[in-house]
Amino acid sequence: MSERRYLAVRARGLTKYYADRCVVDRINLDIPQGCLFGVLGPNGAGKSTTMRMLQGVTPPDDGDLVVMGCHIPSQAVRARTRMGVIPQTDNLDPDFTVEENLQVYAHYFGMDAQAVQPRISELLHFVDLEGYERAHINSLSGGMKRRLTFARALINEPDLIILDEPTTGLDPQVRHQIWDKLRELRQQGRTLLLTTHYLEEAQRLCDELVIIDQGKILEHGRPQELIARLVESEVVEIHDNPRAMDVLQSIQGCRTESSGGSIYGYLHNAKSAIDLLHEQGIASLQRPANLEDVFLKLTGRGLRG
Repeated sequence: MSERRYLAVRARGLTKYYADRCVVDRINLDIPQGCLFGVLGPNGAGKSTTMRMLQGVTPPDDGDLVVMGCHIPSQAVRARTRMGVIPQTDNLDPDFTVEENLQVYAHYFGMDAQAVQPRISELLHFVDLEGYERAHINSLSGGMKRRLTFARALINEPDLIILDEPTTGLDPQVRHQIWDKLRELRQQGRTLLLTTHYLEEAQRLCDELVIIDQGKILEHGRPQELIARLVESEVVEIHDNPRAMDVLQSIQGCRTESSGGSIYGYLHNAKSAIDLLHEQGIASLQRPANLEDVFLKLTGRGLRG
């Protein structure tokens, strides 16, 4: 018998229309408790609408949705007391200090005044902002503001943390620091729901993920399992040399794609392709397949709005 998985989110037939357009199309979704779960998709795929429905902000038009044991939308207010949300852009109050931003947010959850200050101290230690309690928001760097937004989302000790592109625009050092914090939260047993356009981020962090496009779930699985199942194991890249397409297409079992001035060959063994390209004087790059290759195969390389 397989181990029973307790679900933080269970959606069946979840559907949402805007006017006569179906933006979320009867999706089924199971997110286990204690999992770092990714929701990936191009712009306009339905990710944001799905996230708003899970938060109880946007009511579904059809389907059954249970979040942390609460039926949505009838118990949405109760569900939100167990959530923390990290928005895509920081919306800290610039008129308040670091400490005051956390105090005001704690007040929204009706937290006991005596419990708030120890919690603030604990969170500032967690996000490496000790000593900045009296600092005003406009004096903080972008990375510090992002870490404070994390602390604010954790003030109520949420069971479910929703992260909307949490590392967009951050430098690599801050991004890796936030990755470490997400891993710590998962080790604490929190459930994390992540949307991101950084496919490397999703591949590194997510236990499971779904890829959504046009309101439908295209695939669901663990990152490495999706890579192994859906794309060839190796990729050859050639840039600014159109002759490479004929060479790659002459190799049996080589799937090819092109985008702009770049050509991609997907194979299970790239040695023959590399050797043949070298003989033709064509420079190439060989690498293992990754989650981005899966994403582009499923959703295409065309630009979205």
